[in-house]
Amino acid sequence: MPSFRCDPRYRPRRAVFGLLGLLLAAAAISPPAAANWYHQQRDLMGTRVSVDFGVADGALAADCSERVFAEMRRIEALMSTYRDDSEITRVNDNAALEPVAISAELKRLIERSIDFSKLSGGAFDITYASIGYAYDYRQHRQPDDATVAAKLPAIDYRHIELEGNRVHFSRPGVRIDLGGIAKGYAVDRAVDIAGKCGISRAMISAGGDSRIVGDHDGRPWMIGIRHPRQDDGIALRLPLSDSAISTSGDYERYFIADDGKRVHHILNPATGRPSQGSWSATVIGPDAMTTDALSTTIFILGADKGLALIEKLDGFDAIVIDSGGTVHYSSGFEVPDAAQP
Repeated sequence: MPSFRCDPRYRPRRAVFGLLGLLLAAAAISPPAAANWYHQQRDLMGTRVSVDFGVADGALAADCSERVFAEMRRIEALMSTYRDDSEITRVNDNAALEPVAISAELKRLIERSIDFSKLSGGAFDITYASIGYAYDYRQHRQPDDATVAAKLPAIDYRHIELEGNRVHFSRPGVRIDLGGIAKGYAVDRAVDIAGKCGISRAMISAGGDSRIVGDHDGRPWMIGIRHPRQDDGIALRLPLSDSAISTSGDYERYFIADDGKRVHHILNPATGRPSQGSWSATVIGPDAMTTDALSTTIFILGADKGLALIEKLDGFDAIVIDSGGTVHYSSGFEVPDAAQP
């Protein structure tokens, strides 16, 4: 297995990271323990959802947490492809036959997904589900080459037609899955709820997507980026306040095939097969829906093309760990003067 290599000299340049810099896990600094932090977690949306509120009123925190979890359950019921009664399942079952009326919320998310498809040249594409449903990671099953070849033409975001409150698929076999954007959207909705509760310090996470409001008792939160080849290992830690962070990795849902290859859930729309070239991609920015979509996009594009895309977007930075174990940074990270040759 290739060795994991990281250059510890780099530090974040943009203000969103503060002045503590980019730290290796071995030199991690954690905020001091403090009272008046309320923590709750639930298993929702196929992942672990956690809520941390910095409030003195425990009853307020408990009530607001339940409102957050209820909202995430609502979004899961709307967007889960694993539920026969979800709105997105109804779309997938019928939209190739006739236009299907959809909610304004689902329409907005489909529109945003198409925006990301256009931005990325099709690297982000919710119609990946046209083949994605043929993978079963629990049962270690993947489609054969003939099945992929037959279904691949259905992967193209341009097959999605929106008119008014209706969606139509322009060819048979098209399916959509909002898995690359839905958790980030849910985290943003949860942050909105926390704001309405009057909570000004919080961290809300859903799997690889997190959003931080304020700081942690005057210091940044230390957010770990998982080591892609060490169970429970942390590759890097980032000091963050008032930001969103999302990581997409090939270790989230996968199995090892008989030929020894890793079959994971982040499919390249161009091939219908698991994307190669990246172990993980992390994006930091102002909102979790965008960082969620961009982390998937950059994972698929790879370090060179992915970071080139990030450089065009104001307010976003990224870290990519490639399949050789090397860490690549966007220009928001710079070498400190003392480390310059």
